[in-house]
Amino acid sequence: MRVHAFSDDALGDLDAVGLAEHLGAGKVSAQEVVDAAIARVEQVSDALNPLAYRAFQRARLEAATPGEGFFAGVPTVVKDNVDVAGMPTMSGTDAWEPRPARKDGDFAAMYLATGLVPLGKSQLSEYGFSASAEHPRLGAVRTPWNTEHTAGASSSGSGALVAAGAVPIAHANDGGGSIRIPASVNGLVGLKPTRGRLAQDKQMREMPIRIVSDGVLTRSVRDTAAFYREAERIHRALELPPVGDLTRPIKRRLRVALNTTGVGRGADPETTALTEQTAALLESLGHTVTESDVPVGPGFADDFLLYWALLSLVLLTTGRPTHGRSWAKAQHDNLTLGLARHARRNLHRLPGAISRLKRANAQAEAYYERYDVALTPTLATPTPLVGHLDPTQSYDVVIDKLQDWVAFTPWQNVTGAPAISLPLATTASGLPQGMMFGAAPGHEALLIELAYELEEARPFARIQG
Repeated sequence: MRVHAFSDDALGDLDAVGLAEHLGAGKVSAQEVVDAAIARVEQVSDALNPLAYRAFQRARLEAATPGEGFFAGVPTVVKDNVDVAGMPTMSGTDAWEPRPARKDGDFAAMYLATGLVPLGKSQLSEYGFSASAEHPRLGAVRTPWNTEHTAGASSSGSGALVAAGAVPIAHANDGGGSIRIPASVNGLVGLKPTRGRLAQDKQMREMPIRIVSDGVLTRSVRDTAAFYREAERIHRALELPPVGDLTRPIKRRLRVALNTTGVGRGADPETTALTEQTAALLESLGHTVTESDVPVGPGFADDFLLYWALLSLVLLTTGRPTHGRSWAKAQHDNLTLGLARHARRNLHRLPGAISRLKRANAQAEAYYERYDVALTPTLATPTPLVGHLDPTQSYDVVIDKLQDWVAFTPWQNVTGAPAISLPLATTASGLPQGMMFGAAPGHEALLIELAYELEEARPFARIQG
């Protein structure tokens, strides 16, 4: 069943830029827009299960006196793994009692300074470990394109709400594909920025390898471009080239590397064919496309899995000191517990795995001297049904299925390079299938300008069409 909330209200079918322009011109008020967004969220919530926490009354109060910023009065949601003052941060689990955060985290402070009005916190898979949010007690998050299928993860609730038309823009973050995966599944634009591009919470900054980047999910390229322009006015990453104000397609022709074999397991025949169709589109636009493997060693996937597992072990080890007597380790799902167990059993291999992963930076640097952009599918297969990645299954079963599906996105998390998923393909069953474009660190502008060109050449499918 397809579900959406687009209607003839104050939001209409506007993207975030269009809505900001209407608000600035006085065509609609922030109160009207926020009320319409709340009504839309309520309309789709039973079908999609997108929210972890509702802050509707707070949003209405903020809309009465909207703040500064280009997006002043535009409704949004914040993923439930960053702190927002007055809202609990549960990170997709129910293993402790909710407590309101005392202050905004560094990312939320930057994000909300653009003027965006949060309606609440969006649902994610437990700690963001799975590519599908199907918590045994909190429930599955479903894509509005077909509610029998997952909305992807870990930024699943954000993706579902943007795709369904409830909000035009939403926070997402990405430690192994969690911006790009829900973008692919829900037919959205999802840019994972260069490491350090945006402000980031302390916990993310202190990782041995900073694999997590925050960003947004949108329905249009111009919304993504506008967000990075506005974020840069608040938080400027001086070590990186500026993104700037991007409004037009790229002019120069690019050297594109095509890969469908992944970093461990490759794409299935349908996804391979769709990627090759995207390559043909690029060639028709004058770009040069060459088949090329991603430059990773044979153990990359195993090394990344071990590092991913380490994050679970750290979270479970520090849980009781952090959350006190309400901490209930047994409440975690089998994937979280299995990852921690995998890390504990392989601690002796961690130093070597981290060392090899760090060498990926130099490999990426050499790769992008030969190519301007890398083209892969965002995900290796079409979107699975809810239940396929049910974390009540054994750890070995779930992790094997995850590695089959998420075979392309982790490389950019390790290298810190940017990558964008664009809704350029549709499967035989009518579901969106994202195509991913990667570039060298600091080259978000190149990816956004290429995205403008591709959006113009092959307009993105609309859920309400």
